[in-house]
Amino acid sequence: MAQPTPKSLVATFFNSFGATRERDFGNSFALQLAVQCVNTALIAVAIVILSEVLARGTMVDVVEYLTSSSRPGLVAVGIVFLALCFADAIIGKAYQSTLLIAPLALLPAFFSGQKQLFLSDPLFPSDLLFGRQILQLMPAMVAAEPLKAIALGIGSVVLIAAFGALIWKSRKVFPRLNLTGRGLRLALSFPLLAGFATLMDPMAFSAVRDRLNIVPMMWDQKENYRHNGFLLAFAFNVPMASVSAPAGYSNVAISDMQTDLLPASFFSGRQADVIMVMSESLWDPTKMSAVRYSADPMPVIRAAQSGAVFSPEFGGMTANVEFEALTGFSNAFLPYGSIPYQQYIRRPVPSLATFFESKGYVTKAFHPFEGWFWNRTNVYQSLGFQEFHSEENMPAMDKRGIFASDEDLTRYIIEEADNTDQPFFFFAVTLQGHGPYEANRYAKNTIKVDAPTLSDASTSALATYTQGVKEADQSLKALMDWAKKRRRETIIILFGDHLPPLNAVYTESGYMPNVVATRKASVETMKREHETPLVVWSSKRGVQKDIGSISPSQLPYYIVHMAGYRHPYYTGMLGRVAERYAVIDRHQLIGRNNKAQADWALAGGIDPLIRDYRFLQHDVMFGEGFGLERFFPEQADRLQPTS
Repeated sequence: MAQPTPKSLVATFFNSFGATRERDFGNSFALQLAVQCVNTALIAVAIVILSEVLARGTMVDVVEYLTSSSRPGLVAVGIVFLALCFADAIIGKAYQSTLLIAPLALLPAFFSGQKQLFLSDPLFPSDLLFGRQILQLMPAMVAAEPLKAIALGIGSVVLIAAFGALIWKSRKVFPRLNLTGRGLRLALSFPLLAGFATLMDPMAFSAVRDRLNIVPMMWDQKENYRHNGFLLAFAFNVPMASVSAPAGYSNVAISDMQTDLLPASFFSGRQADVIMVMSESLWDPTKMSAVRYSADPMPVIRAAQSGAVFSPEFGGMTANVEFEALTGFSNAFLPYGSIPYQQYIRRPVPSLATFFESKGYVTKAFHPFEGWFWNRTNVYQSLGFQEFHSEENMPAMDKRGIFASDEDLTRYIIEEADNTDQPFFFFAVTLQGHGPYEANRYAKNTIKVDAPTLSDASTSALATYTQGVKEADQSLKALMDWAKKRRRETIIILFGDHLPPLNAVYTESGYMPNVVATRKASVETMKREHETPLVVWSSKRGVQKDIGSISPSQLPYYIVHMAGYRHPYYTGMLGRVAERYAVIDRHQLIGRNNKAQADWALAGGIDPLIRDYRFLQHDVMFGEGFGLERFFPEQADRLQPTS
């Protein structure tokens, strides 16, 4: 018996879906069209089902999504069907659009499912802006799980080769469409797709959208993706690149805001040097009561701890925490899933760097990685840093795994400080604590971990992470010991950007019910899953105690205040916010009394203080700059046109 050729195999594959030449249906054009529509509809169903399974990581809820009258699953199928019809009409062959549309739908769905495993949030359109950064971290991911990485790599090569073969062989398999067939497909699909596009503004009311049970939930993206499905929710997030003004924003609204009675330059400050260190994934692992350690991994941080930073992120998205800490602006006022460093900072934006420069300080940023990562080279320029020292222009540093050591970065910062005569503001982002936490990152883990409830893999990951915390603690000690010997006062601020991505460590230890943090929960739960250590320390005055748990956006207030300055925004606006609220989160406001106002953005009456805070942020980042002269006088020179 003759073996089938590759060409006949491909033909058989497509024939099973009815992808035969039109003559096989006889002379009935209506029958041909009907069969092709049915097959296209089946392909659309398959694409939606597969996209949901990949995005959710399970079949649970997928059947209900497609069959429930209160969910838009069938609408998603209809949209994919129309897209297939439209693309077939353009290409001129039935079914060939599947090879284009299926990958465009399924690959993002797959990445969304993977992202939720590590960062708790689904994939957003803005994530596509930093795909290069994910590739840059691949070596660390491979080192953490080499066998899985090899399997994934081989599978990817096989899939790409198979896909290429399908495209090549399918040229003669798909039935060609005549002009009538193409015209009917265009007449059906184009108006309906255009009409659907008008429904995709999540901020505009649509009665048709409501009738279709499509409900954009931009304030709760997990529910948004669960209810609407991956494809529709992803489409809703496309317009978030354009930020609309909050209701009530105007020149009059900005002019009516309270400002300090004294000008920003009234207090000259103490000319203290300021070193601000955002330590990658720094957290206190001793908070897990089910784990015992042979020694405290962070004795210096514990002794000097001023409070905690309530991170708006978990396991990643460092740039969003950094944005808040440097500007005093809040992610709570921006679209959910957005990344200001990638999307919004395209013009000069005031920051601690511009403030300290206006006081005669030298301002430098340090990060021992490539400058394009998180768009830092461009962003730091927009934020007013005079210099950015990245991997490209820093000396080679000792590594822990593939990441530069905290010890070497600290040594480099000290050298730069010793060579700077003027007062300085330094901002550094460490790298050593970055996950995943492979077993061989350190030559020897000096702290033993006793974790009877953890698997061997989880115990190994936790031991690696804990050793990194110890070395971060030692680096802080080296920095403080150096600062104590200096004549000029040195203020040091250290904080973690988010909890580490320890995955199963959290569930196996009983610390959290899931491997990722909760986004909406009680104050106690949110603090447990989002707080990182905060140190605010002066070489002359010691630790600033009792700061409590604060959002990163509150840090500029404490820094400028401790340096002895007064400023309309950093100590004025932020100071008033700090008196009333400790945490500004998109899901809840946490007051100084530890009481939360959940879903505050949906409430009918927003606190005027929060309203003004939001107005001013929009005014500076996206608006007309009505308040720049009063609230950020140091920005005047930066915004002058160059000759």
